[in-house]
Amino acid sequence: MDPICHMFLLLLVFHKINPSVLSCVTGCSCSQDNFGRSLLCMSVLLRQIPENIPQDIRKIRIENSHLTELPRGSFENVSALEYLWLNFNNITVMHIKSLEYLSALKELRLQGNKLSSVPWTAFQDSPALKILDLKHNRLDVLPEHALRYLPNLTYLDLSSNQLTVISRDVFYSWPVYQRSQRVEGQIEATSTAVLALHDNPWICDCRLRGFVQFIKSLGPPIILMNPYLTCSSPKFRAGKFFHEVELNSCMKPLTSALDTNMTVPVGLNVTLTCFVQASPSPAVWWTYALKLLRAFNVSTQPISEDTVRSELLIPAARPADAGNYTCTAANFLGNTSVAITLRVGTPWASTTPTGWAAIAPAEPGAHVEVRIAKQTVYGITLEWFAVAAAAAEPGETWYTLLVGRYDAARKDAIYIGPGVNTYSVTDLLPATKYEVCVAVRNQAPRKGQCVVFVTGSDISQLEQREKLIHIVVIVCAMVLAVPAGMYACTTEARPGCLLRCPGACPRRRRGGQAQAASSKESTLDSLPAGSQDGLCHPEGGCGAQQPPDHQEPDKTRPPHRNSADLY
Repeated sequence: MDPICHMFLLLLVFHKINPSVLSCVTGCSCSQDNFGRSLLCMSVLLRQIPENIPQDIRKIRIENSHLTELPRGSFENVSALEYLWLNFNNITVMHIKSLEYLSALKELRLQGNKLSSVPWTAFQDSPALKILDLKHNRLDVLPEHALRYLPNLTYLDLSSNQLTVISRDVFYSWPVYQRSQRVEGQIEATSTAVLALHDNPWICDCRLRGFVQFIKSLGPPIILMNPYLTCSSPKFRAGKFFHEVELNSCMKPLTSALDTNMTVPVGLNVTLTCFVQASPSPAVWWTYALKLLRAFNVSTQPISEDTVRSELLIPAARPADAGNYTCTAANFLGNTSVAITLRVGTPWASTTPTGWAAIAPAEPGAHVEVRIAKQTVYGITLEWFAVAAAAAEPGETWYTLLVGRYDAARKDAIYIGPGVNTYSVTDLLPATKYEVCVAVRNQAPRKGQCVVFVTGSDISQLEQREKLIHIVVIVCAMVLAVPAGMYACTTEARPGCLLRCPGACPRRRRGGQAQAASSKESTLDSLPAGSQDGLCHPEGGCGAQQPPDHQEPDKTRPPHRNSADLY
């Protein structure tokens, strides 16, 4: 028999005995190693777990292949699978039955994916699991029962996730930890378990107190891969190691205020203060008449580990600011509040111009010079600058702008922040006398800090001049729009009238007539001769029309020319 036929028959028999030798997933490679038969898919655009995985595969390694989920029964055809590596994919969802039929699974690696949560009860289908690698994911919560179904785990890596707070009960319910805490004298072989929890943004407040105590007491057979776990917040504990901090128990907020009834004069800056004792640090906000007050007027700062101070600033208090202000603090244990009653009384007495309310006693050396930078019919633009030594630095000085009619009893107050030295007052009445003063905040206006002015009428001279200019521009545009032919025709016909009818024109120039005539002739001789009909009549003078049938006997009438012939 032909040797080629013998070889073909041998191959056919071999494939019948072991049909899975050449079967593999398209784009992947299959090989035989110490773990058994392996499937390797590296940087293959799969997007999902292949369905035609050979049944004799013991190890699967699919990396950088854009997998997005582990659906139910993903590996039901490979029940002998022991090692599953799915690193560096885009897995975001793991079904609770994704590990079904994998009772022999020993190692699961999901490093570098996008898992924000894991269905921990899924590990009931893989009780033999010894290695679980979940580092570089987005896990932010570890529920209390998370490790309950991992009794034989020897390596757990949860590093480089988003874990902030963990209860120690998570580890108290772990069978591996429970075996390590058996009563002394009871002989039982316990394997070492490695735990990796570093590089997480731990919040070191009262909620982490039990976990920190657990880490401090941890010892063999459970070993931390990196024992130097670090706090990320709050700020005063950031960068500290767990073994350096002592955390207190959690406490519901307790709010208080030094003064719950305040009376202040008009125009004074008022600061309402409340103190809050709480753990963890609470959220604090202020309300007035059931409305949340703007955050930029509120300052909240910690003054100790469990106490914060919150301040509400009311600049230049007015009677409308009087009422009840409520400071509220809340954390996960509850919330409490304290109310502060504010009364705004009469202003302080001071020597001020008639009609102005004093704001505060003037400070020596604090003075503001004011000038009008621009004035319109309905308003003005003011410009000012501080001279001498003011109470605060120029970049921190607040100003009060008082505006009103000159004979008004009270004026409107406008508060100008630091760094501003101009302001425009608009919507004023025309032809009305006004007074404007600018003073440093908490000071009464002095001499030279007030400006008296009268607004213009509805139509000022400037506006009239502007309208006249507009009219002149329009007229000039209309004149320029007249065809040049009409102008040329007119200048052509006029000399004929002057030459033929000197006696008919009523007015003549007497001084320099000869010089003017010669100038005209030199200028007009260069123009083309045009029709002179209707311009002069021997008897009627300039402007009289000649009858159509009366013509000179020896002169031929020139042909008619229209304006288009001139172009």
